[in-house]
Amino acid sequence: MNRLEKIFAGKLLKVKAIKLQPTNPFTWASGWKSPFYCDNRKTLSYPDLRSFVKIETARIIMERFPEVDAIAGVATGAIPQGALVADTLALPFVYVRSKPKDHGLENLIEGELRPGMKVVVVEDLISTGGSSLKAVEAIRMNGCDVIGMVAAYTYGFDIAEKAFREAKVHLVTLTNYEAVVEAALEIGYIKTEDIELLNEWRKDPANWK
Repeated sequence: MNRLEKIFAGKLLKVKAIKLQPTNPFTWASGWKSPFYCDNRKTLSYPDLRSFVKIETARIIMERFPEVDAIAGVATGAIPQGALVADTLALPFVYVRSKPKDHGLENLIEGELRPGMKVVVVEDLISTGGSSLKAVEAIRMNGCDVIGMVAAYTYGFDIAEKAFREAKVHLVTLTNYEAVVEAALEIGYIKTEDIELLNEWRKDPANWK
């Protein structure tokens, strides 16, 4: 675990962008029951934290993907941060819808990408990876090369890691499940006995009860 992962995990917990409720699970849109909920959009309401995410994401892109030509945000959660990062790096920005617009030009990608461009995708959260990789596919279908993805947070589910490997997408995240659990334990947000339950959930979130 690197220093950034631990620091950002603490910041997310402080503003309650991450909530852990081992004994009172949430229900995700997928129908999965989960003791864990992450809403990175909350970071947008805190100027210092918003800047932190922007600067660290831009730094990672410059360090890992210096050949980047454009930034793409995944709708809707990553549109604001993607645009902020693109502005910081003085790069073109587009965003990718979950499905084509049902009127007008029926765009799936909003903005302009030229074939051959090297694109870094900015995402706010990785769960199964499905929506993120659909955005990658759309960009590739547009004739561009997705050279990497930078996300604020990942649950690190096996299904997502397998999907990213198969899609040949290099994923880098600011923080992750392990860092959040460790930070939450240190500040007393969860107890040691909660960790076993959280780990059991992460092994098979679709069937966890």
